[in-house]
Amino acid sequence: MSNNNLQDSGVKLLCHGLENMKCRLEILRLSDCSITEEGYKALASALRSNPSHLIELDLTGNDPGQSGVKELSDLLQDPNCQLKTLRLSDCSITEEGYKALASALRSNPSHLIELDLTGNDPGQSGVKELSDLLQDPNCQLKTLRFLGPAADEACQYVTGIVGKNPLLLRELNLSGHKLGDTRVNLITVLLQDKHCQLNTLIFQPS
Repeated sequence: MSNNNLQDSGVKLLCHGLENMKCRLEILRLSDCSITEEGYKALASALRSNPSHLIELDLTGNDPGQSGVKELSDLLQDPNCQLKTLRLSDCSITEEGYKALASALRSNPSHLIELDLTGNDPGQSGVKELSDLLQDPNCQLKTLRFLGPAADEACQYVTGIVGKNPLLLRELNLSGHKLGDTRVNLITVLLQDKHCQLNTLIFQPS
């Protein structure tokens, strides 16, 4: 149902079906449907009453506000929630929203394997919340996105070779690594990202 002007009123009608115990829906895509906090509240309530079947929820391009993010976070804490994929990209989520999501996933970390938050602004505290979550031995997340594609690729590359997330570092030493022009260009994109707080970069270009 993506890219329809569903709005909150349409979501509420949809929720009547989701609450039905006979509903076996596994994938629900509602990206760019003009859904606001009220719609998120109705959706979270419906899914709490019948949470066991939905495994993918796409809410890209809607605006949940802080209360909408909290509603979803409360849903994620439900032990009966089976969501494996959650997309909240371009949803104006800030540090407080990231904190709520990370807290929810720490309390019930066993199901979600993909979380897409691209296009939101976690700030440094939000990045740290997500990094701490990934270190939880019970966390099953295999895919976590909150940077643009090129910056994300650079971040993964740097993390792989230095063992630490560069978004949490003030100094990054890449000396001794043969980067090549392609990798240098990737790192340049990362440096341009607003989440990167590096003060010092040391490397020997190849």
